[in-house]
Amino acid sequence: MTDIEGTGRTTDEIIAGIAELPTRGFDKVIGFRYTEASTDGIKAEWTVTPELHQPFGIVHGGVYCAVIESVASISGAIWLGDKGHVVGVNNNTDFLRAVESGTLYAESTPIHRGRSQQLWLVVITDEQGRTVARGQVRLQNMTSPKS
Repeated sequence: MTDIEGTGRTTDEIIAGIAELPTRGFDKVIGFRYTEASTDGIKAEWTVTPELHQPFGIVHGGVYCAVIESVASISGAIWLGDKGHVVGVNNNTDFLRAVESGTLYAESTPIHRGRSQQLWLVVITDEQGRTVARGQVRLQNMTSPKS
C-alpha cells in the first residue's frame, strides 16, 4: 500500500501498530479487532459477550461510550501523527437499538480536524447493518510548542 499523506507509513504499518492496542486495558476486555485504518478513519469489530451486558442482558451503554471514545481517539492520533497526541474532551453517545449478542462494528469519520481540536463521528452497527449507537468525540490536539 502507499504512503499515507506524507506520514512515511503505509496503511498496513498503521494497522500493524494499532493491532497491538487491544492486547491490553479495556480494549482487551472488549475484544477489539481493528480491521482498517487510514488518516480518514478506522474500522473495528468485536463480539458481544455476557461480560459486556448490563443486568437486563443487553450491551451496557458504557461499552458503547468506551468504544466510541477508543475509536475516535485512535483515529485522531493517526491523523495527528508525530505532531503530538490527543486527549478526549467530550463524548456524546446516543443508544439507538438494544443488542444481546453477535458481532458489532464501529467506523469513524472526521467531522472537523483543526489546529487545536478534532471532532469525530463514530457509528456502531450490528450484523444486519443497523445502527445501534452513534457518538461524537471532541479531541484536543496536544502538540509540542516549536522551539
